[in-house]
Amino acid sequence: MACNASKTTLLRAIAKRGYATLPRAAGDISPVSVKVLENKLVVATADATVPVSRVSLVLGAGSRNEAYDTQGASHLLRLAGGLSTQNSSAFAIARNIQQVGGTLTTWGDREVVGYTVTTTADNAETGLRYLQDLLQPAFKPWELKDNAKTLLNQLDAVSTEQRAIELVHKAAFRNGLGNSIYSPRFQLGKLSTESLLHFAAQNFAAGRAAVVGVGIDNNTLAGFAQTLQFPSGGGKAASANWYGGDARKDTAGHRAVVAVAGQGGAAGNQKEALAFAILEQAVGAGAATKRGISAGLYGEAVNSSGGAGVSVKALNSSYSDAGIFGFVVSADAKDVGKTVEFLVRGLKSASVSDQDVARGKALLKARIISKYSSDGGLIKEIGRQAALSRNVQEADALISAIDGISQSEVQAAARKVGGSKLAVGAIGHLAGVPYASDLA
Repeated sequence: MACNASKTTLLRAIAKRGYATLPRAAGDISPVSVKVLENKLVVATADATVPVSRVSLVLGAGSRNEAYDTQGASHLLRLAGGLSTQNSSAFAIARNIQQVGGTLTTWGDREVVGYTVTTTADNAETGLRYLQDLLQPAFKPWELKDNAKTLLNQLDAVSTEQRAIELVHKAAFRNGLGNSIYSPRFQLGKLSTESLLHFAAQNFAAGRAAVVGVGIDNNTLAGFAQTLQFPSGGGKAASANWYGGDARKDTAGHRAVVAVAGQGGAAGNQKEALAFAILEQAVGAGAATKRGISAGLYGEAVNSSGGAGVSVKALNSSYSDAGIFGFVVSADAKDVGKTVEFLVRGLKSASVSDQDVARGKALLKARIISKYSSDGGLIKEIGRQAALSRNVQEADALISAIDGISQSEVQAAARKVGGSKLAVGAIGHLAGVPYASDLA
């Protein structure tokens, strides 16, 4: 029979847990410590709001690094986060991390792939041990075959809006940044162990990687980072060239999803990237209230179309050397054409008022503070910055930089979008969807 002597009453346990995980006050943002090692690996740390340690290994191995015959490799890298490595079996990784109450998750985008291990602070060493192993993946053929169904399920779960965004990137950049973050279906089962090992060896480079932590001592993390063994990492990301044009896919049904974009701001040019981020909020990145509609140009587009069944979302992505800015419209096929034309005319007019800019700045500041105040959001933010720019911007510095952006700079960003060759990605019933040449 189990002994109840050591059990704690439920209410007392909840009270203890509540005090132990008391979050910092709203707007209280932890400072970030950054250190660059001799091998150019960046180490960045910040305090945590809860007694949990999060450590991410961020690698410059996103989909922009794929060649035609290795498309889908970065997707498989994300999927392989829990598979066997050269030092540990998949069972050992899962069992030992779960044994200490930890988790191992993967994430990524077109430029980076990240592995994040989360444990209690006193069990961080266990998480770091298996995080280190991920630099020596095995990609065992039988494990890849066993996970083929998981990969297919992930592809089936991709939303129509996200597929349109993938298509507009393809139209805009063709290769490099035009590569989808999801494996194309024609590549299912085609990537061999040797191809994946070669891709990892080419892109797992210390000079294109970062080790970031939240809730772990900077010296401890730096000591861990110095023990990491990276491959030669001779690969280089494909340059970003803007082409524009169309990428379309007809499907059954009566609705269409259309993404239209022009050139945006590169993250390497902070002032321009922030101007586009303010413009995104000014034209209406999202509703400020539940079941509301966006303010600005995007909200006007929904109202002008009657609002029934029409959805407009902002599209703004800043990469290290390029950017893309526009919108995604989901509507009935008979209405989508006029909505797209209305929005394109608005973007080409470059009309952004003082009130629009002020609202955009306020919304962007709130978004940044929210991201930096959350441990989960913070580790991804500093991880991506550290891997791509070799530095991390403090939230206070970003907010000050936002205040320094003028209305004329936001209008210049809008003119850049309107003056560039537009890219259109569309999926659904496309009979009434205009081509990029029709929107010029």
